[in-house]
Amino acid sequence: MVFSSLEFLFLFLTVTLLVYYIVPLKLRNIVLLAFSLIFYGWGEPVYVFLMIFTIAVDYVFGLLVERGQRLNNKKAAKTAMISAVVINLAILGFFKYYDFFVANLRLIPGLSGLPMLGLELPIGISFYTFQALSYVIDVYRMDTGAQHNIAAFGAYVTLYPQLIAGPIVRYKDVDDQLTNRTHSLELFAEGVRTFIAGMGKKILLANTAGALWETLKATPTDSRTVAGAWLGIILYTFQIYFDFSGYSDMAIGLGKMIGFRFLENFNYPYISTSITDFWRRWHISLSTWFREYVYIPLGGNRRGKGRQIFNLLVVWFLTGFWHGASWNYILWGLYYFVLLMIEKLFLLDKLKKAPAFVTHIYTMFFVVIGWLLFVFEDLPAGMIWLGNMFGVGATALANRADLWQIVRNLPFLAILAVASTPLPKKLYERFTSRSDAAKTVASVGGVIVLLVSMAYLVDSSFNPFLYFRF
Repeated sequence: MVFSSLEFLFLFLTVTLLVYYIVPLKLRNIVLLAFSLIFYGWGEPVYVFLMIFTIAVDYVFGLLVERGQRLNNKKAAKTAMISAVVINLAILGFFKYYDFFVANLRLIPGLSGLPMLGLELPIGISFYTFQALSYVIDVYRMDTGAQHNIAAFGAYVTLYPQLIAGPIVRYKDVDDQLTNRTHSLELFAEGVRTFIAGMGKKILLANTAGALWETLKATPTDSRTVAGAWLGIILYTFQIYFDFSGYSDMAIGLGKMIGFRFLENFNYPYISTSITDFWRRWHISLSTWFREYVYIPLGGNRRGKGRQIFNLLVVWFLTGFWHGASWNYILWGLYYFVLLMIEKLFLLDKLKKAPAFVTHIYTMFFVVIGWLLFVFEDLPAGMIWLGNMFGVGATALANRADLWQIVRNLPFLAILAVASTPLPKKLYERFTSRSDAAKTVASVGGVIVLLVSMAYLVDSSFNPFLYFRF
């Protein structure tokens, strides 16, 4: 079940909120846990047992870690923490990476008989595994205490607003909210506005850009032009941003409706003026997780330049591999490692002195090329597309069909470009600060976005979500 579906909006969300606000405060975590398991099991009932097992394992090991710390038995605490990390990563590795490793090992003479399992990937396993890991590590570091209420802990791991696609919520960021969160009409209304904004981004912008991208992607290789190749990957660049950031906004909005305040996951990455700046703005919860739980424990930048480069190599290899069991994701992560190293060692100071429009063009050029690596799991097909972008193998610079697509979609491309900047939010805040009448008009506008989005869902079967597979 996805947020951008009619069954979620009119069935699951309605019933969940109704039951949640009817029951006493002390029972609300139990309600969240129950409905979150239903939400997850809606699409993959066979993997609910895996979720329950993850809850049980990390709950028990969290208590063992705390007990070891309390008794000043550092060895016992560390053993419990490492055990939990190994179990969580083993589950993730088995379901997500087993076939990838076997497929590559079978290329070695004598190992061709290794069996492929063809396992379905549990939805959102990369997200909730990282959340569970953050819990036991935070308890071990004594950044937070262990959660003794298993319903509250289960609600944290399974919390349906961000269960299957993030943002990745570190336990220490919501520890107090699990037991002491506040609810108010103002926060609920703020959540509704955030949810509707995210829904508009996902359905009206990402889905439309995605449909156009799929059309261009289906163009036969012997008919592809330079203009068609660039238009296609630019549309995908917008699709993945509005798809993922829109879904993150919906998750943040749903969290506010039930009293949770999650950290923002995107900060207008397409206005960045360097690759370094881009990764401060894109998928912030993932970047923060790797910094907190991988980069800093490896030594960060405290052990010399050589060790820092090694640490960043590990982080970016893992960042790419986290996204999928395919070589293109690994290359995508290493691609950003190289770019970031070039900036860190040579380029960043020069970029700070260059005109903003130059640094913005530089950044977006490499981001677009990065998305080409990301979207093509078939690397040879991706390399052909990349060559087409620069005239290699392309039939022409442009043809009538491409020019028609560009002219016809120019207004939409302008909307995508403007919507990826802070300008719409600034205009909204300025407008709604004028008067109560302006707030009413803005509310009506929100209702219109909601109705148009729902009409789109009724009328269209194209409603993918790109990050479910991660």
